[in-house]
Amino acid sequence: MSRARGFVLALGSVVLVSSAQLGMRWGMTRLPLPNEWLNALDGGTIELGALGVVILAIIAYTLSMLCWLGALRDLPLGRAYSLLSISYGLVYLLAASLPVFNEHFSVSRTAGVALVILGVLTINSRRASTTSPRNAP
Repeated sequence: MSRARGFVLALGSVVLVSSAQLGMRWGMTRLPLPNEWLNALDGGTIELGALGVVILAIIAYTLSMLCWLGALRDLPLGRAYSLLSISYGLVYLLAASLPVFNEHFSVSRTAGVALVILGVLTINSRRASTTSPRNAP
C-alpha cells in the first residue's frame, strides 16, 4: 500500500511542478522583470492576472515539494527520482501543443523526450524489492 501511495505522490509532484512551470512561463511573458514589479504596481502597468498566475505557480511548487517528500518516504530514491523526469516530457508536450505558449515541436526534442520516457519506463518496469525505505536495515 505504501509503495502505491509513494507512486501517486510522485505523480502528483510531477503534475504540480509541470503546472507550475507552465504557469510561470505564461505569467512571466506578461509581466516586467521581478525587480520592476513594485514600480509597475505603483504605476498601474502590471497585469494582476498574470501576477496571480505566478503566485499560484509558486504555491504549486510548494505543494509539489510536499508530495515529493511523501514519495521519498515510500519509494526507493532511484524510482522516485526517475518519475520526476516525466515532467520534462509533459511540459514540452503541453508547451508545444497549446497555442498560448507559441512553442513548436521538433524531431530532435520529441526524440529526446521519448528517450527520457523510455528510460523512466525501463527503470520502473522491473519489480521493486520487497524492502521499503523505512524498513531497510
